[in-house]
Amino acid sequence: MRILGINALFHDPAAALVIEGHTVAAAEEERFSRRKHGKRPVPFSAWELPEKAAAWCLAEAGLRPQDLDAVAYSFDPALARPTDIMGLDDPWDHLRLTYARQAPGFLATALPGLDPDIVRFVPHHMAHAASSAYAAPGAETSSVLVLDGRGEATSHLAARRLGDRLEPLRGQELPHSLGLVYEELTEHLGFLRSSDEYKVMALAAYGAPRLLDELRRYVHPTGDGGFRATGVPWAELCPPRRPGEAWSQAHADLAASAQACLEETLLDLVRWLHGRTHDSVLTMAGGVALNCVANSRVAREGPFHRVWVQPAAGDAGTALGGALHLAAHGGERTEPIPGADLGRRWSDAELEAWLKTAAIPYERPADVAETVARALADDAIVAWFQGRSEYGPRALGHRSLLAHPGRSGNLERLNDVKGREQFRPVAPMVLADRAAEIFDGPLPSPYMLFVHEVAPRWRDRIPAVVHVDGTARIQTVDPAAEPLMARVLGCFERLTGLPVVVNTSLNTAGRPMVDDPRDALECFGSAPVDLLAIGSFVIRRGAFFAAGQPDAAAAAPRRGPGADADGGPEDDEREDDEREADGR
Repeated sequence: MRILGINALFHDPAAALVIEGHTVAAAEEERFSRRKHGKRPVPFSAWELPEKAAAWCLAEAGLRPQDLDAVAYSFDPALARPTDIMGLDDPWDHLRLTYARQAPGFLATALPGLDPDIVRFVPHHMAHAASSAYAAPGAETSSVLVLDGRGEATSHLAARRLGDRLEPLRGQELPHSLGLVYEELTEHLGFLRSSDEYKVMALAAYGAPRLLDELRRYVHPTGDGGFRATGVPWAELCPPRRPGEAWSQAHADLAASAQACLEETLLDLVRWLHGRTHDSVLTMAGGVALNCVANSRVAREGPFHRVWVQPAAGDAGTALGGALHLAAHGGERTEPIPGADLGRRWSDAELEAWLKTAAIPYERPADVAETVARALADDAIVAWFQGRSEYGPRALGHRSLLAHPGRSGNLERLNDVKGREQFRPVAPMVLADRAAEIFDGPLPSPYMLFVHEVAPRWRDRIPAVVHVDGTARIQTVDPAAEPLMARVLGCFERLTGLPVVVNTSLNTAGRPMVDDPRDALECFGSAPVDLLAIGSFVIRRGAFFAAGQPDAAAAAPRRGPGADADGGPEDDEREDDEREADGR
């Protein structure tokens, strides 16, 4: 069967293609539209579809819409209930449900030739569960835990995979939602809701959980596989923080308290689930599963021998899960995903054509890995664009910014390059066979979804990647899966004695990760990055600007003081930024 999966209703619209149980392609719409998260999660945007991502998935496989056997849409409006009955404050949710019911027709319009009758509604949390259980290696018999903001009428699913079947065991009805509670906290602390929850997790490391007892009154497990999570009086616990305002110790303490409360509840849920299944493997998905601090506590203190988290655990992953769910129900044997690199790619010939068209001076070194390692050893910041782009929110060595981990100032330097808050950490990338001597935590960790304690003897050697609490969110690199990046790490260690490099996403604040060559060149040109390694080619910052300045200077009109006042291009750009900031 040829099955296209679609996630569209809430946020992070995405598409995935599964053919005969094998994942062929998967991508988020934001990588094409260049709009972070694809859209805001409001009812008025629920009609928007991942049109570009879906068209690319089909083109990647050489298929037309009429060649598909089924389309999986990761929400079933028949299971939804009015929000006032569920205790949610969302008076326009009926509009969202109307759009969901009309999704087959919308998809047929977006993908001409598609038969709307082949569209199947897959329950949201079943799509999450399938994205994890069927995509994980060695999980033919396993337990599954899904936690997010909301689905049709629930916020949680505990299930079990037995071969090609997923058996639901427990769901938590709304309004109780660990995801919604964390979203409320994100907004209370002055960050963007349904977007910046990871910033709260980072801020928590600076605080103490002194409000934990108070929070437990509102967020706690019920002992039967469910929980209570609603009605937290945030303003009574801590004054709100306005966006852009400096955070205080009280804000950090509230974040630490909420993080601890989340972890306690998760541990109770996994213990209950293990008591029902006695499985050795747990797979996880849903937006809450992107909380790598909580994941690590589940792995460390929970009863399961192995914990595997879907790399696109948020709603984007339900596009893949919906397709895998239909494939399994159709009797096909589903295969684990080969990795998170499921997006677009370009050959060296195509990349060179881009560079020639852009009239950019470039080099083709004998070994790009050696060239990059030497630049890193000299304390350069390197933009790394290689192979297929990643599916999910983590840069995993395909669209990355790399730096020297032994220079403590590189944390502040990278946060300045990206325009991020200085309390946020950057991550280490390490060869899989060297990880255990430096980092204590779940290994291997190829998807950067757990935090690890950094061995005390290493903390002063790689200070740029050590968070304030002595941890790091690592990515292990297997040379068999990632030979080029493994060579960079090996070369860098020979030059510096450090088997680790800094890895953070190739983007700047508020923008999606770089995906295509144009994105890479624009990011390189607008941020103080020293070297761009794109395929087999490298571009050096000095040459990049030296080549462009004379022509640009000759072509640019001379403008005197106040020239922007007539509404020229700079005014237009400023207006666009303001529209993006306030959601217009």
